[in-house]
Amino acid sequence: MMRRRLVPLLAAIALAGCTLEPDYRRPESPVPPSWPAGDAYLARSEAALPGVAWRDIFRDPRLQQVIEQALANNRDLRAAAANVAAARAQFRVRRAEIFPSLAAVAGASASERGNGAGSEESYRADLGASAFELDLFGRLRSLSHAALQDYFATESARRATRLALVGEVASAWLTLAADRSLLAIAEQTRESARRSVDLTGARLRGGVASRIDLRQAETVLATASGDVAALTTAVAQDRNLIELLVGAPVDEALLPEGIETAEAALAELPAGLGSEVLLRRPDVLEAEYRLRAANARIGAARAAFFPRISLTGLLGTASDALSGLFAGGSFAWSAGGEARQTIFDAGATAANARFARAQREAALAQYERAIQTAFREVADALARRGTIDDQLAAQRDLVEAARDNAALTDARYRGGIASFLDSLDAQRTFYAARRSLVATRLARALNLAGLYTALGGDSQAAAQPYERQTPPPAREGEN
Repeated sequence: MMRRRLVPLLAAIALAGCTLEPDYRRPESPVPPSWPAGDAYLARSEAALPGVAWRDIFRDPRLQQVIEQALANNRDLRAAAANVAAARAQFRVRRAEIFPSLAAVAGASASERGNGAGSEESYRADLGASAFELDLFGRLRSLSHAALQDYFATESARRATRLALVGEVASAWLTLAADRSLLAIAEQTRESARRSVDLTGARLRGGVASRIDLRQAETVLATASGDVAALTTAVAQDRNLIELLVGAPVDEALLPEGIETAEAALAELPAGLGSEVLLRRPDVLEAEYRLRAANARIGAARAAFFPRISLTGLLGTASDALSGLFAGGSFAWSAGGEARQTIFDAGATAANARFARAQREAALAQYERAIQTAFREVADALARRGTIDDQLAAQRDLVEAARDNAALTDARYRGGIASFLDSLDAQRTFYAARRSLVATRLARALNLAGLYTALGGDSQAAAQPYERQTPPPAREGEN
């Protein structure tokens, strides 16, 4: 008799461990297996997910402190962490639906009859489970799987936010360095132009120079003065952006003096594997987790075509006297089950299944789009990386040639051999060459920072999607 009762129970438990979800297989990457090659790329233009932390790439101690402050105070990162906590809680809610919910009830009542018949008292204590769904077809388990994958996707989004924040802080810090270098160049040029205006004015009063020479000298001074004003504003705005990203005031001692020292403190990225490393980027991982969640929801939609079986059980005791509440003979129990099957719903169940499949196709397209976008970002960064050093070397040569030409032309002008216009043209060329060198230095620095973030940064904790079916443990301080 006992065996015959256990057989259907064990069969139901076995069925409850199954789902109707489609088998998940990671889609093929819609990008080439290797990075582009050609004249714009380095001889070894492979790129790998760096096996280093951001501190190994951004080596300036001041920049490291600014990034650490941003990771501690940035409001976007705090919001992302709150979203992770919410997704974790939502998964636990879904997982709890698989198990029965037990409730204990205790009560007492008293009533009095008329005509002097006296009063009646009753007491009861019950423990029961109401409408527990026996998940034979995996509907609740599929919803739990979907919530788990949504949780993992939210965690990947938090890592993507963190990675983007590191890149944005580094880029803002480097931009401030470049603008400060440009400001210093503009101030030096303004002072040189002011001396040239004074000298030309004296020569005009002595009858040696013409008024045209004076006006030409004043154009250089006005140009440099305008650049000083614009760059002063840019430097202030750069600092405002850094403090916004950090979420707190930033000590002046942690800010760079110029791009020359800031750019020299950046490390090169290692080279290695092919484009499969893009699967480790946090945004790509997020898209894959969303795809997994959509795949799990198909199982829940399929299970809706089958009956829902719910169980109810009650164990309790009742007595007319409190002292006899737990006495022998006062205990009672009851159990029941219910199967519910939809006969007609105007096609709503079938439409929900089609909706779930369509959502999966949309998630698949978004996943493939995320990989394609990541591939393009890395390829663009590699193309820039392959040519920027040659451009920087050429720009340095241009600055040295323009510097020497300006000195020689000024000496020829003072010796009465060259015209003042030749001297002014040489000064303008030297000024433009110095500005271009700063811009090239900034482009190289931003390229290194951009390549680091495009490859996924130090997100190696998310190297592969989670295969386990339980969430990672909560961080310290979380419940």
